[in-house]
Amino acid sequence: MRTSLNNAQEGAAAAVPLLALERLPDGAFAEVEAVIDGDAESLLLYRDGDHVRAWLNICPHAGRRLDWAPGQFLKSKDGLLVCAAHGASFELRGGECVAGPCRGEALRAVEVTVRDGAVWLA
Repeated sequence: MRTSLNNAQEGAAAAVPLLALERLPDGAFAEVEAVIDGDAESLLLYRDGDHVRAWLNICPHAGRRLDWAPGQFLKSKDGLLVCAAHGASFELRGGECVAGPCRGEALRAVEVTVRDGAVWLA
């Protein structure tokens, strides 16, 4: 799933939810765009029940996007997020790389909150 925020101003983007929670099934990923520190960024969202975790959609190994196609992410049978470029595997609680070329590093977390049936930047 891929959504996009097309607001030119950071303040305007903060007033718009990233994604309606109902559009993100439990255990699924979504890619959204948001303004972070004045820059448009691709974010990876992961839903775990009523909670959503978010990270920059960038692998710490080579700085490439994690998705194999826009908004399409790989999940191993063990429940790990797998970088499509080099196979780095990340656990989904804290985004730590547990296998592959960046073992011990972690995805850069982005604070989000769930309220009013939507996911928002915190």
